[in-house]
Amino acid sequence: MTQIYPHIQPEVEKWPVAIQSNNRSNFIKELNDFAFNNITVEHGSNLYDLISKAIYLENQRIKLNPWKVDPPDEKSYWKTISTDLEASLQREDKEDVQIELLKKIVNRYNEEIVGHFSPKIFKFSRHFLTSFFKRIFCKFFDTGKWRWGSKSDLQQRIKVIGDVEKIRELFKKGTVVILPTHYSNLDSIMVGYAMDTNIGLPFFSYGAGLNLYNVEIVGYFINRLGAFRVDRRKKNPIYLECLKSMTGYSIIDGVNCIFFPGGTRSRSGQTEDKVKLGLISSLIEAQRIHLEQNNQKKIFVVPLNIGYHFVLEAPHLIDQHLQHVGRDKYKRRKQLGPSFGSIYRFIRDIYTKSSEVYMSFGEPLDVFGNIVDYEGNSFDKFGNKVDTKDYFTFDGALSSNSQRESVYAKLLGETVVASYKKFNVILSSNVVAFTAFHVLMKEFKDLDFIHLVNQKDQIYIISGDDFEQSLSMIVKLIKEMNSKDQVTISDENWDDISSIINIGLTKLGIYHGYPILKKEKNNTLQCRDIKLLYFYHNRLINYGLEELMDWQKH
Repeated sequence: MTQIYPHIQPEVEKWPVAIQSNNRSNFIKELNDFAFNNITVEHGSNLYDLISKAIYLENQRIKLNPWKVDPPDEKSYWKTISTDLEASLQREDKEDVQIELLKKIVNRYNEEIVGHFSPKIFKFSRHFLTSFFKRIFCKFFDTGKWRWGSKSDLQQRIKVIGDVEKIRELFKKGTVVILPTHYSNLDSIMVGYAMDTNIGLPFFSYGAGLNLYNVEIVGYFINRLGAFRVDRRKKNPIYLECLKSMTGYSIIDGVNCIFFPGGTRSRSGQTEDKVKLGLISSLIEAQRIHLEQNNQKKIFVVPLNIGYHFVLEAPHLIDQHLQHVGRDKYKRRKQLGPSFGSIYRFIRDIYTKSSEVYMSFGEPLDVFGNIVDYEGNSFDKFGNKVDTKDYFTFDGALSSNSQRESVYAKLLGETVVASYKKFNVILSSNVVAFTAFHVLMKEFKDLDFIHLVNQKDQIYIISGDDFEQSLSMIVKLIKEMNSKDQVTISDENWDDISSIINIGLTKLGIYHGYPILKKEKNNTLQCRDIKLLYFYHNRLINYGLEELMDWQKH
């Protein structure tokens, strides 16, 4: 049974994200200075080229990829910036003018990025999300339950694994940053909800894609729930530094944060095997600034692997992935709107099916990838206690060194990826999809995989005997790896192969248009969507299971 923890700070108004929101205008002023300094240090005095690049890229974005959520004055704003920049070349004080233009751009970006937090909206969202998640994870009628069950029933379907008590203790001793894997648009609200209702921690600030704000009602709530806006269309160095500075300065300000180091949702369904180091490096910088200010608060990093039996947007994600890897060989099908049948099946499944989500926390770390104890002390891989100040000290003095800190960011990134792999909770649906995919591909070993997925509405038949025999071998291997603390497994009954098969088939990709895998009466399995089977299979790649089973990687 999942333990439910009392809240460490029941008063929402006293949460760090609420305090920051109350001081939003002052925070933006400080953030402007912080971002401006970082930009000038990084790009030197050649502000003309820097601003020119921003103008060009923004004009391209406005022309080629406009969104409904964009400010109405975008075109005129950048035209004015361009005119003022060119005029600055004729002035004796051109450097001062360009500095003011840069500050103006930084302020505009930060006003867009920094969100709000409304305790009133948050309290409403608690009730709304409880109702919403109950309908996704609980049945309408279950044994001994009534109408999707209670909030406590939902909490038991959010399976929390890891040293939660240590995370709660560290929250009192420093700033906690959660680094989750990213599979679904549900991830941010799912993690935030679990942190609040199951683990009893104040709400975490997080980044939300600006595209979500195109849906008015979604944008209304996200904008008031502590999210900072992330516009992935903007690639110019000024915006990217503002975004990085937002993360770093929030942490310096003592706000607990969630950010996805993979950058975006996994298109393939695979757990991240590499992470982007830009935002991770902001954690290193924030820790150094704490020490420079003689602030003894530490920044703690907690990797989190989220495990679902289903990802609602999986068809769209795997389509993007296959288009990327298959290029012109892959025939992308036109996305059709929902049919009456698909809507009916979705509503039926909402009422009749249930599922779980696993929140698997890795060992809490400092920003250098060292494991920390309950008191926040850091220990290296040999068990020796280390002082984080030593990482920034040269010739007896604290100093900034971008090259050195980039190495630290790389080490932390590698540690987080290793944690993702170790604490990835293997589910029955993962094993069923992995096994079925490889049994199927073994039969079609002479055909290219892209050729198979290009077969429109093709139904593939899998031998039930081959499937069960292979799955039994894989389960045995996974149990051995679990006994060696190399992987994490769910609380399903891994000693009962029939149970693993039945539960895995039932829960694999529920809420899609039709079952991905279906057991037939003649002891065969029917695969109606090989692309989705591939998507869910990908959760178990990079564990060496293919080599152990003498299977080919795809």
